[in-house]
Amino acid sequence: MNLDEIAGVAHEPDSAPLGVVVLTHGAGGSRESPLLTKLCDEWARRGWLAVRYNLPYRRRRPKGPPSGSAASDQAGVVQAIALAHTLSDGPVIAGGHSYGGRMTSMVIADRSAAVDVLTLFSYPLHPPGKPERARTDHLPRITVPTVFTHGTADPFGTIDELRPAAALVAAPTGIVEITGARHDLGSKTLDVAALAVDAALQFLA
Repeated sequence: MNLDEIAGVAHEPDSAPLGVVVLTHGAGGSRESPLLTKLCDEWARRGWLAVRYNLPYRRRRPKGPPSGSAASDQAGVVQAIALAHTLSDGPVIAGGHSYGGRMTSMVIADRSAAVDVLTLFSYPLHPPGKPERARTDHLPRITVPTVFTHGTADPFGTIDELRPAAALVAAPTGIVEITGARHDLGSKTLDVAALAVDAALQFLA
């Protein structure tokens, strides 16, 4: 399993994987994000091979935000999903946090790669304080089940803004509300990873 080409880290289950999950990070982050690590641990505990990987802009430099790199970052998502399909005969689930989730959702909307479920964490509906700049144009072109895991105090979009946005997706959707959480989805009371994995697995049942 050569994950070097996507700068990936694998969390392996105890037996043959039921499927593969590939997750990537937000605009200021990397594959070392605590959220991605917890998510991949949870998926592996449930019997899945889970991979957290760096987008191309992060492979090029260790710090800083993406800068005009959307096309190459989307190509990096395509590459990760293609690799996932070679690692197991089971379902493939892809997604990411914030910018990484948005890039993944755009790849799926454009049918540049195929997955069984899309899982999005803190989807950035709009820049903070700028609800008029909605990032929802591509959502109606998504035709796979999609889970949105979202904090109720996220400045990039409220739950009330997320509901109609999720309804644009041309497939079943689920919203996992994390009460009190901000954009990093930190919570002292809820097991965010378990709730998100439960919601994604429901679409495969």
